[in-house]
Amino acid sequence: MKFDAELDTCGLVCPVPALKTKKRLRSMQPGQILKVITDYKPASQSVPRDLAKTKHKFLGTEILDDDEGWELFFECVK
Repeated sequence: MKFDAELDTCGLVCPVPALKTKKRLRSMQPGQILKVITDYKPASQSVPRDLAKTKHKFLGTEILDDDEGWELFFECVK
C-alpha cells in the first residue's frame, strides 16, 4: 500500500505504539497515509482498536513475510 510516512514501533509494547501513532497522525495533513510497523502482536490489534476512538481511518494490516511483524495503515483525518 502506498504511504506518506512511516513509524517504526518495533521493540515497543502497549500502550506506547498507540500513543506514538496518535502523536504522529496529529502532525500529518488530512488524507495522508501513515504506515506503522510493529513486532509486538498485541499492538497489531490494540493500535487499531485505540485509534478507532479517533477520527483517523484504519485502512488495514499487512503481515510481514516472516510472520514476525505487522504493518498497520492509517489515513489522517482532521
